Amino acid sequence: MDDALRDRLGAGKYLLVTSYRKNGTPVATPVWVVRDGDALGVWTAAGSWKVKRIRARGDVLVGPCDVRGTPTGDQVPATAEICDAATTARYRRLIARKYGLVGRLTLLGSRLRRGLNGTVGIRVTF
Repeated sequence: MDDALRDRLGAGKYLLVTSYRKNGTPVATPVWVVRDGDALGVWTAAGSWKVKRIRARGDVLVGPCDVRGTPTGDQVPATAEICDAATTARYRRLIARKYGLVGRLTLLGSRLRRGLNGTVGIRVTF
């Protein structure tokens, strides 16, 4: 995976993450994305289906998309893993910085609704 694609995906507003059900059916979900060194970071609700699918099967496809999940470029194979609490906290800070007021308000609403343990980070590597 070249750094140019990683930079482009990390700089985009949304990332389409396609994870797989147990029967192999792909499920694509648009999410906010941040760059995390040589990986990409995603933040989501801990009880979401995408988290359950990634725990069962870490191979995913990722690519750029719009807010509705319509792909705006090609998807590439990647590996996703659920992060620990420290990495999740770092992703929250990066999201707040990248997405500004909307990001901070979303993080606050999520913390009030779910608590700090109600969300997890997902690290995507190539």
